Amino acid sequence: MNLKKYLVRALHRLQKGPGYTYKELLVWYCDNTNTHGPKRIIKEGPKKKLIWFFLTLLFASLVFWQWGILINTYLSYNVTSSLSIGFKTMKFPAVTVCNANPFKYSEVKHLLKELDRLIEAALERILQPTPGNGSENVSPPLDLELWNQIPLVLIDEHDKDNPIILDIFETNQTAGGNETAAGNETKKKYKLAVKLCSHQGSDNCTYRNFTSAAQAVTEWYILQSTSILSKVPLHERIRMGYQAEDMILACLYGAEPCNYKNFTQIYHPDHGNCYIFNWGMDEEALNSSNPGAEFGLKLILDISQQDYIPYLSSAAGARLMLHQQKSFPFLKDQGIYAMAGTETSIGVLVDELERMGYPYSDCTMNGSDVPVKNLYSQYNTSYSIQACLRSCFQNHMVEICGCGHYMFPLPEGVNYCNNEDNPGWAYCYSSLRSSIKQRQICIDSCKETCNDTQYKMTISMADWPSEASEDWIFHILSYERDMSTNVTLDRNGIIKLNIYFQEYNYRTISESAATTIVWLLSSLGGQFGFWMGGSVLCLIEFGEIIIDSLWITIINVIGWCKGLKQRRARARYPDAPPTVSELVEAHTNLGFQHEAPGALPRDEALPPEPGTPPPNYDSLRVQPLDVLGADSDVE
Repeated sequence: MNLKKYLVRALHRLQKGPGYTYKELLVWYCDNTNTHGPKRIIKEGPKKKLIWFFLTLLFASLVFWQWGILINTYLSYNVTSSLSIGFKTMKFPAVTVCNANPFKYSEVKHLLKELDRLIEAALERILQPTPGNGSENVSPPLDLELWNQIPLVLIDEHDKDNPIILDIFETNQTAGGNETAAGNETKKKYKLAVKLCSHQGSDNCTYRNFTSAAQAVTEWYILQSTSILSKVPLHERIRMGYQAEDMILACLYGAEPCNYKNFTQIYHPDHGNCYIFNWGMDEEALNSSNPGAEFGLKLILDISQQDYIPYLSSAAGARLMLHQQKSFPFLKDQGIYAMAGTETSIGVLVDELERMGYPYSDCTMNGSDVPVKNLYSQYNTSYSIQACLRSCFQNHMVEICGCGHYMFPLPEGVNYCNNEDNPGWAYCYSSLRSSIKQRQICIDSCKETCNDTQYKMTISMADWPSEASEDWIFHILSYERDMSTNVTLDRNGIIKLNIYFQEYNYRTISESAATTIVWLLSSLGGQFGFWMGGSVLCLIEFGEIIIDSLWITIINVIGWCKGLKQRRARARYPDAPPTVSELVEAHTNLGFQHEAPGALPRDEALPPEPGTPPPNYDSLRVQPLDVLGADSDVE
């Protein structure tokens, strides 16, 4: 019952409101608030009252302006970077080594035979334009159908508005006999370009110009060989590459010997068979006990430079990369070359990056919140932005061109592009690769990883082996690999690598929030206290007056609605309402109305049954009608 009384009183209090008018409430607030300024407005004379009003308004505006700046600064979620140096036992990085040449030429020569004959004939026409020195009578004849799929052309740009485009293998009949169009035009200034068309014989073509014929030939050969090799099964491509037992001649980690069996083989489209040491897929990652070359990884590699593909690989050496365990090596972007005939020493420094996640930066922990399907997940590797960018490009390639590029993993149910099944794939690929819009879409879709480890390398080289020691070193290495007393190795194919931690210190670059909620509250309070002399209690007082103002408004609205209802009721009943005596008399007259047919006469009505209580005539009392709709509750 006490709770019911309390709730009833609370309800009456809410219905009654604060009990002030707006003016009385404002005067009360100014007289009782702890904020400086409002008191002087109501207590000073007319002139000072006006001055204090403008000063209070000015400083209140400054407070709100400063608050806006502080809140905007907080919501920008800026970060500060801090650098710390630590010392601990560190995991040795994963080391990926590949040959710069993806396949042995002796193994793929039968696949590239026609391609090599075409490029040799084309180079002959470019370099020997004199009639009669060309290869018009080559036997067997050249496969011009393969050439016409992606031809090389000469572009004469003397007249830039009307450039002359000539195919290298087109011929013109002249008075002197047959001579190539290239033969006449190479004396002029020209550029070599790759012609790419949406399909063979189409006028929808584009030309990729090059400043050097060497660049044009290499690009043309890569496009043509990509089409050929994409149709070769994966196990055949692995067989045609360099095998671990032939490439890795010697291995030593710290004081422990190792061999090619300690490496994990993967197939890389750019470099063929690659071998990863300490990848951490099947075994725990190795730790490094001390810094220095004596505690690192030492390798001797044979790259067999004499078996390189002449028009595909113009660089000779080994391609290597240091990366985290269980991450895919993107050697084309992050790898380095080691030159043949040298001993290359690589000192490693470790940088650990720790980024703050959302909302401070748009990074990801494991790529699960990235909208791009990671095609490199088939290798069971961790997420990286390089994997995301390449997966995004391949997905667009499949969607737009109808096939996948040979250099990237394939989505399920899709085939690699080739000239026979997809005649316009090179044109589509070139357009997509040069599209700024496509690149921006992939950049916006992919995210950096929040935690990353980077390996900074210091590289030094020296000739190896020396002239004094090369004889016995090559004899020993040749015997260990081929069990032959003859020297089968030379300086052009041997590489020695030393990879080690240069220092045992590691650097951690971490991000922290530049502004926190504590900073925001203290800054807001400092500005309010400086300009207005206020505190949190002053804000509570201001909130109180706002609530009271709202209740006054609500009570006024309710009163206005009741008044409107009463005015509508008076308009509906213009006459005065009936009195109580008139209503009683009208009710009494109803008793003398004629009885319904078939009813018993009043004097012949049946007597009441025994035990039946007498009728309650009080229930016949007429209740007054609230025709005006007014509230009958009295407080």
